[in-house]
Amino acid sequence: MPVTKAVIPAAGFGTRFLPATKAVPKEMLPVVDTPTIQYVVEECVESGITDILMVIGQGKRALEEHFYSSKEVEKRLEENGQFPLLEKVRRISEMANIHFVWQKELNGLGDAVSHGRTFVGSDPFALLLGDTILRESDTSQPILQQMMEIHEAKNASVVALEEVDREKVSRYGIAGGTKVSDNILALNQLVEKPSPEEAPSNLAVAARYIFQPGIFDYLSETPRGKNNEIQLTDAMATMMKDHEMFGFRFTGKRYDIGNKLDFIKTNIELGLTHGDISKELTDYLRTLAGKL
Repeated sequence: MPVTKAVIPAAGFGTRFLPATKAVPKEMLPVVDTPTIQYVVEECVESGITDILMVIGQGKRALEEHFYSSKEVEKRLEENGQFPLLEKVRRISEMANIHFVWQKELNGLGDAVSHGRTFVGSDPFALLLGDTILRESDTSQPILQQMMEIHEAKNASVVALEEVDREKVSRYGIAGGTKVSDNILALNQLVEKPSPEEAPSNLAVAARYIFQPGIFDYLSETPRGKNNEIQLTDAMATMMKDHEMFGFRFTGKRYDIGNKLDFIKTNIELGLTHGDISKELTDYLRTLAGKL
């Protein structure tokens, strides 16, 4: 069955960006001129997703405002003859059918995903973390779409994997498994933030998933784990004992705006690909580098 639904958890506080995120959701922090969450939604749409559920919480109303149409802004742009910008703004509310559900208490990623059960029903679905951008390098095909093709071929859940330095595995959920092809693994192990000695590999779970709807049953039976929260990785580790689950080692790069340094790096790297500022930014960086 083709995947046409996606769930995007976006309820976290973003404490590492305070005070900036006191009133602005971290998912709305801009990368060049576009909120991070919009890059995630665009990846969904380019991959064939038509219906999206965002799981939001306190202080996240700006996400709803961004994806609703703004007649006042559109009218002003039209009156000023700013038609290319008008088209950009109109497109935001027309990209997909976007719905919102409220996570009243922040009880972990697993709990946030559970809020999508009614929306998903009995269909397979995509899960994308709202503070992470993935960009492919060897193909114009979105990484999520490549995962969908694996899901369709295997009729099983699929997880995006990124190779990380061994000394950094303690920052991520790390997967282990048996190689099926050059970029696909049959997973048999998933460990949340292990030490380098305990890690089954250096392949980190990378913020993109395709799940069979059965994941909700495992989430409902998962006890609270680390930080007294319902951990998605715990439910996945149990699920893979009963059902096949595959890892997709994608070719590309992960941009995590969840911390300040990576956020700045992301703006620089994507800014260098942004036509109207790329040359001036390149010149500036060269000048700056000469002063360091």
